[in-house]
Amino acid sequence: MAAPSQRFKPDVPQIPGLPEQGAGSQAGFRPMRFIGFAASLIFGLLVVRWLMLPTTRPAPPATTPPQIEVPAPASDPNAAMPLATPSEPQIASVDEMALWAAKDFLYKNRVSGEDVPALLIRLPTGTVGQSGSYWAFSLNAPFDNCHLEYVQDLHKLREDYGFRAAKHPMVGNPCSRTVYDPLKLMKLPGDIWVRGAIVQGSDSRPPLGIEVEIRDRQILAARME
Repeated sequence: MAAPSQRFKPDVPQIPGLPEQGAGSQAGFRPMRFIGFAASLIFGLLVVRWLMLPTTRPAPPATTPPQIEVPAPASDPNAAMPLATPSEPQIASVDEMALWAAKDFLYKNRVSGEDVPALLIRLPTGTVGQSGSYWAFSLNAPFDNCHLEYVQDLHKLREDYGFRAAKHPMVGNPCSRTVYDPLKLMKLPGDIWVRGAIVQGSDSRPPLGIEVEIRDRQILAARME
């Protein structure tokens, strides 16, 4: 009696040109394994090549250099002042000079050629068209190196100069604490009257005066004593 495995195993007819059963599965598996290996190899090469590519990083944003503020050159305070010369003596107009108003100017000294700092004051006397309503004088104190100042603050006259009798603006010498009154005249040797009588202090004389003329509503600095 034959074994059961042999009884139920039909014989498969052999077809010419085909591999035997069992050998065909192995033969079909080899090409698939080769394709998978090749695909893995190609993928690995692509990964290696990608890793070897140079990385391009975005350039850092350009930093703006700090702005350095260069201070403007200091302007010459004398550049805006009118310069009174023999040919161009105008220093102001009567329309810009209210009572007790003052205006700085430069006076060209005809002897030394020096530009002398000077001041024009509108006095509460007469009318705007009268030369006696103005006082012009050199801001250089006579016989020393001090610079005179026009003091409109009565409190400053009391505190800095110790002059408590002031009822209107005065001219002062901060070095000697001398006070000159623009409304008073002082007689000098030779019977010469000059404006700016000394009401306090030890200075020898009032400031050097500059003669004023009025022409076509223009104030002219004619000559200095």
